[in-house]
Amino acid sequence: MKATQNQTIHDVIISGAGPVGLFLACELALAKCSVLILEKAQDPHSPIKQIPFGIRGLSAPTIEALYRRNLLNQLELHKRLKNPHQNAGSGRQRQVGHFAGIPFHEGNIDTSQWEYRLPSSTDPSLISEMQELETVLGSRAEALGVEIRRGIATTGFHQSTDEVSIQAGDQSFKGKWLVGCDGSRSVVRKAGAFEFAGTEPEFTGYSTRIDIADPQKLSPGRNMTPAGMYLQSQPGYVLIQDFDGGAFHGSEKPITLEHLQEVLRRVSNTDVTISALHTATTWTDRARQATNYRNGRVLLAGDAAHIHAPLGGQGLNLGLGDAMNLGWKLAATIHEKAPKGLLDSYYTERYPIGAQVLDWSRAQVAIMKPDPTARALNAVIRDLMNTRDGATYFAGRVWGINTHYYLVGSHPLTGHSVPNFEMEDGTNIGELMHDGKGILLDFNENTSQKALGDKYNDQIKYISGRAKEQLGLSALLIRPDGIIAWASAENGANLDELEEAIARWFV
Repeated sequence: MKATQNQTIHDVIISGAGPVGLFLACELALAKCSVLILEKAQDPHSPIKQIPFGIRGLSAPTIEALYRRNLLNQLELHKRLKNPHQNAGSGRQRQVGHFAGIPFHEGNIDTSQWEYRLPSSTDPSLISEMQELETVLGSRAEALGVEIRRGIATTGFHQSTDEVSIQAGDQSFKGKWLVGCDGSRSVVRKAGAFEFAGTEPEFTGYSTRIDIADPQKLSPGRNMTPAGMYLQSQPGYVLIQDFDGGAFHGSEKPITLEHLQEVLRRVSNTDVTISALHTATTWTDRARQATNYRNGRVLLAGDAAHIHAPLGGQGLNLGLGDAMNLGWKLAATIHEKAPKGLLDSYYTERYPIGAQVLDWSRAQVAIMKPDPTARALNAVIRDLMNTRDGATYFAGRVWGINTHYYLVGSHPLTGHSVPNFEMEDGTNIGELMHDGKGILLDFNENTSQKALGDKYNDQIKYISGRAKEQLGLSALLIRPDGIIAWASAENGANLDELEEAIARWFV
C-alpha cells in the first residue's frame, strides 16, 4: 500500500464483513494484497445469527474451498450438532436435505453417478453456524493482516481511472478497488448504478424466537397449510411463510408481538398464543441479480450481486463461491500478472451459476404456494424425489456436486473442481492448496511439463508423483480456486494445449 496526501491507499476496500466479505479478504491477503473491510455493524454477533435459523448447510464447493485454505478443521459445529431438520435414524430413512421442504434421504442417493468423487473427497454437505463461520473467517483475515473497521457504514463512492474514494459518513477512504459485499440492500450496488433485474416476491418470511403459552397447538417440523407454511425446529424457534406478496417485508414496519401472533394464527390455523417475542426478522423470495458484477474499479459479490429466498441456505454457498472465484483473479490484476480478460471472467463464470440458483429458488416457491396447482406439482416432485435417480439428482443440485464452469479444453474434467487426489505419500491435493497458488500436477514426472512449471513458478507449483487413484489422467493444471484449467489422459499430454491454458489463466 502507499500513502497519498497522508491517506493510505489500500489495494482493495471491501464493504461488508459477513462471510463473503471476510472470505474474499482472506483470499486477497493470502495473495499479498492490502485489504480494508468497512462494516456498518458495531457488533458482529447479531442475535438472529445465534438462533437455529442461523445454522446453514455448506455445499460441496464451499467445503472444498474451506478445506483447500485449511479452514474446514476450525469449524466445530458440524462435529457436535445434528441437523435439526433431519429425521431420527440412519440409512435409507435419514433425511440429508430438502427441496421446497420435500426431503430426500441418504439411502436413495446413488453416489456412483458422481464418477469423479474419490474416497478422499471431503463430505458433500456439512452443517455450520453463521456466527461460527464469521468468527473463523474473521480470525484468519486478521492473522493475514486484513484491517477490519466496524461501526463504519459505506455511504457512497467516487471512482477514477486509478482508484476509488469511499465515503463513510464524515470519513473517507481510498482503495485501488472496491468490492461490495454489503448484502441485499447493498449501498455499493445502488451507488454504482448497477442494474438489479429479477422477479418480485410471493411471501414474507419470518424467522423468530418466541415464547408460546400453548406450544402443543403447533406441530413440530415443517407444516404446509392452506395459508402458507410454518416450521418449528424446536420449541420457541418458529419460521413462518406468509404468502402476502412480500407486503409486510416491503413495508419495513416493526415486527410486534401482536402482528406476529396474527400471522402465526392465520398460517397455522390455530388460536396459538405468543407470550413473549425475543427476536424476529423478515425476508422474502424476491429474486434479483445484477446484470453485471463490475463497473470500472467496483465489483459486487454475494447478496450484493444476487438475492433470492434463503431456502436450503444456497445464498451463503453462492456468495462464498463468488469470493473464491474473484479473490485470485483480482489479486493477479493488482499485481499486474493477469492475462487479458481474467478479471472479466469472474462475471462470465459466476453469473450463470447465480442465475441457476435463482431459478432453483423460484421453482421451490412455485410448489410451496398454498393453491391447488402448486399442491399438484408438489406431489409430482415428491414422487420423483423418492426414486433413486430423483434423489441423486436433487442431492447433486442442492450439494453443488455438479457445479462447474464451461471452460475451453478437450478433457471433460476441464472447468470442474479438482478431485481430492491422494498421493502415494498420503498427502491430499487439497492440502497442497493452502497457499492459494496454481498447481501443475504431473502424475508421470514428464520433463517437458516440469520445465513449464519451473518457468512459471511464481504463480504455479509443479507437483509430481503418483496418486492412489488417478481417474485415467496423466496431468492437470489447477487454478488457485481449485478449478481444473487443463487435463490430459494417460495416453500423453498435449503440451501446446497446456501452454495455451497457462497463458489463458496465469500470464
